[in-house]
Amino acid sequence: MGVLAILGALLGLVALPAHAATSDDGVPGPVLLLGTTGVQWEDVGPETTPHLWALGQDASVGNLVVRSVISFTCPSEGWLAISAGNRAGDTENPDVSSCRTLEEPADGAPVPGWDDYSTLAADSNFAPQLGTLGEAVASKGLAATSVGPGAAVALMDDDGVPVGEHVVAPPADEAFGEAVGEALATSDLVVADAGSFREPGFPLIPRGEDDVPADEDDDPEPQAGPDEPDLDDRAADLTALDARIGAALDAAADARADGLDPTILVASVADASRSPRMQVLAASGPAADGSYGESLLTSQSTRQVGYTQTTDLLPTLRGLLDLTLPDGVAVGSPVTPTDGPDTGTARMDKLVDQGVHAVAIRPLVGPFYAIFVVVNLLLYAGVTVGLSRRVLSRVGETPASDAQPGDDTFVGRLARRMRAHPSGVLRAMQAAAVAVAALPVSTYLANLTPWWRVSGAGWALTGLVVAWVAVITVIVIAPVWQRWLLGPLGAVAALTAAVIALDVATGARLQISSLMGVQPMVAGRFYGFNNTAFALFATSTILFAVAVANPLVLRGRRGLAALCVAVIGLVAVVLDGLPSIGADFGGPPALVPAFALLTLFAGGVRITWRRVLGILVAAVVVVSSFAVVDWLRPPDDRTHLGRFVQTVIDGGLWDVIARKLEQNLQILFGNALTLVAIAGILLVVLVLGKPLRLAATQPDGGAYKWLSNGTPLTQLGQDAPMLRPGLISLTVALGIGFAVNDSGVVIPATGIAIAVPLLVAVYVNWLRVVRNRATADEARAGQAETDEPGEVSRGR
Repeated sequence: MGVLAILGALLGLVALPAHAATSDDGVPGPVLLLGTTGVQWEDVGPETTPHLWALGQDASVGNLVVRSVISFTCPSEGWLAISAGNRAGDTENPDVSSCRTLEEPADGAPVPGWDDYSTLAADSNFAPQLGTLGEAVASKGLAATSVGPGAAVALMDDDGVPVGEHVVAPPADEAFGEAVGEALATSDLVVADAGSFREPGFPLIPRGEDDVPADEDDDPEPQAGPDEPDLDDRAADLTALDARIGAALDAAADARADGLDPTILVASVADASRSPRMQVLAASGPAADGSYGESLLTSQSTRQVGYTQTTDLLPTLRGLLDLTLPDGVAVGSPVTPTDGPDTGTARMDKLVDQGVHAVAIRPLVGPFYAIFVVVNLLLYAGVTVGLSRRVLSRVGETPASDAQPGDDTFVGRLARRMRAHPSGVLRAMQAAAVAVAALPVSTYLANLTPWWRVSGAGWALTGLVVAWVAVITVIVIAPVWQRWLLGPLGAVAALTAAVIALDVATGARLQISSLMGVQPMVAGRFYGFNNTAFALFATSTILFAVAVANPLVLRGRRGLAALCVAVIGLVAVVLDGLPSIGADFGGPPALVPAFALLTLFAGGVRITWRRVLGILVAAVVVVSSFAVVDWLRPPDDRTHLGRFVQTVIDGGLWDVIARKLEQNLQILFGNALTLVAIAGILLVVLVLGKPLRLAATQPDGGAYKWLSNGTPLTQLGQDAPMLRPGLISLTVALGIGFAVNDSGVVIPATGIAIAVPLLVAVYVNWLRVVRNRATADEARAGQAETDEPGEVSRGR
C-alpha cells in the first residue's frame, strides 16, 4: 500500500503545470553573447568598471558558476562548455598552473587546440558533444558571427570549424565595437570574445610551450611584492577589459536605436587563476518568456536565486533562438529572471555576498572534517576507557615507585576518581556523545547567521557551531529525555532529520556554502539532497523511527509500531525522491528497503527471502517511477533523475557507471571520513563487540558490573528490542547508498559518524537507567525491612 501511495503521488505530479514554453519564433531581435573571463561582481564598480556597473543597474544579474572538469576553469574550458552544454576539459592535469592562450582560427580550419579538445572529450566520462551549438545554429539556418578566438570555440561545429562568419577580433576597442555592431546588423547570433582578465602570476601561455608547474598549495594566491603588479595595475587591467566590453555594449545600444531589439548576455566564463570564483553574468533585452531587466537570474539547474552555471548558457541560447538540440546533450537549463532587491546596487551587493560566502567557507571545510574525525576518534577512545574497569584499574594502580603504592600522576588520579564516581563518568560520556552527534546539524544551523560578513569569519563560524552544539546538548541531556531510554537518540535524530528536511523542502538555503553542505563552486548539487545530506537524513530518520517504535513494541502494540515506522519511511522517501523536493536518484533505493525491513521487524513479521526480494523490487519500482515522472517533463525542467533516463535511452549508461565508479575510488582512498568509518567499525566489532559479548554471558555484567550495578548486559536488548533491527536497517541503507551513489565511503562514514555517538548515548543512558533502577530497588528493599511489624515496634 505504501508503494501504491507513492506511485499515486508521483502520477499526480504529471498534471502539475510546467514552465511556459518558448515561442516558436524565438526572440524578436538578434542575440549577442559577449564573453570574457576572470571578472567577479566584487570587481565591478562605478570607477573601475563603469560599463559593467551601468549594465548591472538595469539588467538581470547573477553569479555564474564556471566549474569544469578540474577545480579551476581555463578560458578554453569556459568556451567549450558553451559549445557542448556540458563540462569539457582542455587538460586532465590539475597541477597545470597556467591556461592555454586562445588563438584565432584560419579560414575553413578547425580552431587551434581542436585535437586536444576532441581527444579529451572522447575520453571524458561527462561525454560532452563538442560543436553542439554550432551544429544547431547551422541546422536552423541562422546567420551567425563569431568575433575573437573564444567565440570561434563556442560556435564551432562537430569538426571544430566555426560556423557562419568568423571575424578576427580587432585589437582596438573602437574597432572591436564596430565589428560587433556590423555583425548584429546581419546575424541572428553574435558571439564575441572580449578577452580575459588574469590575476598576477597566472598568465595565459601558448599550449605548445612547457606548462608551468603548480605550487604545492592547491590555491596559491599571488603575494604583493616589489616584482608583483600592485592593486592599481590590477584595477587598470579590469578597466581596460571593461572599456572593450563597453564598446560592444555601445554597439548593441546603437543597434537598438536603429530598430533592432537585441538580447544581450554578458558572461565571464572562466576563472582568473587556480582559485575558483563565481563569475559575472548579466542579461538584458527580450527573453524566451518575458524580458531580462532589473532582476536577479536563476535556472532550474540550480534552483537558487542568483546562482547559474556555464552549462546553462547553451539551453538559454536554445530558448532565445528556438534551436533544436539532441535530448540529453545539454545538462543545464535556461537562465531566467526572478525577483530580487529593488535597486541594481542592492542586487549586485547580494551577488557579492554570495561570492564572499562561497569563498569564506572553502578553506574551512577541510579543517572541519579533520576536527570531526578527531572528535569521533576521541569519543571512541573515551568509550573504551570509560567502559572498561580493567583499563581504569591498570592506570590508577600501577606503582610509580617502591615508596608510592599508587600512580599519583594526573592520569592516575583521574582514573581513580572515575572509578569512584561512575555516575559522573556516565553523565560526562553521555554529554560528549550527544555533542558529537549534534555537530552535523549544528553546521547547518550556523548558516542562519551571516558569519561570513565579519572579520575573522572562520572564528565566527566556529563560535556559532560550538554554540549550537552546546544548546542542543543541554536540551537533549535534560531530565525529560533521560526518562525515555532512547530519548537522547530520538531527540538528536529528530532534530537532525527535521532541519535537513525543512531546509530541502524550502530550497536548501542552509546547505549552500555550509561545512557539510553544498559548495557552489564545485557545481555538484545546488538543491535537494546531496550525498552528505542524504547520509545524515537517512541515518536520522531510521534512528528516529526506532526511538518511536521501541516503547510501542515494549507495550505489545506492534501493529501501531509498524504503522509509525511505515509513515516515517513514506515521508522520508517522498521528501528524498520527489524531483520537486529532494531529487535524489540514489536515495529511494536505499531508504525503501531499509524502512520496509524496519516495518516488518516492528510488526514482528518473520523475514524471508521472498519478502526481501519483494522489498528490492519495490525499491526499483519507486526509484524508476520518480525518474520516469521527471523525464516526462520538458527537458529544461528535468532534474538529474529525468536526465538519467534520457542517458539510458541514448546508450550512455556505462559512462555514468564508469564516472561514479571512478569518483567512488578517488574518494575511498582520499577522504578523511574513511578514518571515521574504519574507527567506528573497529569500535563496534572489536573494541566494544567482543567485551560486550563476553560480559553478556555473565549474569552480573562481568567487567561492566561497576557501571550496571550487576544488571546483565543482555537486558539492553530486552529494554530496547528495536535497537538491533534498527542497526540492521541502517546498515542496509548505508550499504545500498554506498553502492549506488558517487561519493564512495562518504555516505557510510557520515552515517557512522552520527550513529555511533548516538548509540553510545543510548548505552550510557541505559546504564544510568539500570543504576537508578538498582538504587530504587535497594531503597524499596530497605524500606520493606524497616516496615516489618517487629522492627517497627522496636524502632518507634
